Amino acid sequence: MHRTFRLVFRTAIVAVLFGLPAYAEEPIVLKFSHVTAADSPKGKAALRFKEAAEKRTNGKVKVEVYADGSLYTEKDEVDGLLTGKVQMLAPPFSRLEALGIKEFALFSVPYLFAGDDVLHRIQNGRIGQDVLKKLESKEIVGLGYWDNGFKSMSANRPLHRPEDFRGLKMRIATPTHEPLMRALGATPIQMPYADVYQALKTGKVDGSDNVPANLYTSKMHEVQKHITVSNHVYLGYVLITNKKFWNGLPPNIRAQLKIAAADATHFADLYAEQENDEALAKIKASGKSEVYELSAEERGLWRKALLPVRKEFEPKVGKGLLDEVAKESDALGYKKK
Repeated sequence: MHRTFRLVFRTAIVAVLFGLPAYAEEPIVLKFSHVTAADSPKGKAALRFKEAAEKRTNGKVKVEVYADGSLYTEKDEVDGLLTGKVQMLAPPFSRLEALGIKEFALFSVPYLFAGDDVLHRIQNGRIGQDVLKKLESKEIVGLGYWDNGFKSMSANRPLHRPEDFRGLKMRIATPTHEPLMRALGATPIQMPYADVYQALKTGKVDGSDNVPANLYTSKMHEVQKHITVSNHVYLGYVLITNKKFWNGLPPNIRAQLKIAAADATHFADLYAEQENDEALAKIKASGKSEVYELSAEERGLWRKALLPVRKEFEPKVGKGLLDEVAKESDALGYKKK
């Protein structure tokens, strides 16, 4: 028997006898799909997760990140996760509402959260974690909430008070936000994100709402004369994974990936805040759109106009849960302003 062959044969026998791998194990491949640009807050956070996961597992996990919808579109990515063709996503709340977890609508209620601190306290506390746990009934595990910031309003007229919206056609992303625009006196028009710039430019719609980073990177500020920093609604994502895949991981690997997910979540929150601040500064510097900050009195008028919208969310979220969050948010934030 050839000497090299004998050595390999003996190594294999020892491995079998002692339960050791005869050869180096192949890394666990984790496909992470998202539809935003690689340099967007979500894209950067996904790359941060990849870096942290591969480092913490010493290369035992290989994370493949697919940006710009190159693997799945926003419409079919959840199906890809459920069938095991992709292992991780960070979809918006609306996608999870569509699965039947209506409690995610909680985070789309206007002026429910007084700011980032209050929002994160609720997301990381019992209420937010209970909502994440509801995903398990859909064979999904929720690993955390990723920020994209609070939205601003844009139009070709100043939007300082609720009455300034009367007669405007305002773009919305999902039917969830129809009651919000109607409460302000505007006509909501649902439209894909990719079509918004052209619609604003041609006047098909008069305005929209989005986080400053999106307004800037999509150049919407170039076709909108006015942007109001209203912070009326939160925009975020949920980091999720396939339950079967997650539970099938070795416990030590799963523990390290939890830490990597927490690291990426913290990074996502900080990066989104930084990107939105920088975007507002760039919009101001461009001189193409006037940026307006609501006064305390004006913000109070907006909140008053939108308070009735909460009732629209009661069938989805539940009045008890809404009241509980509103009470905690008021105690932590709004009543201190």
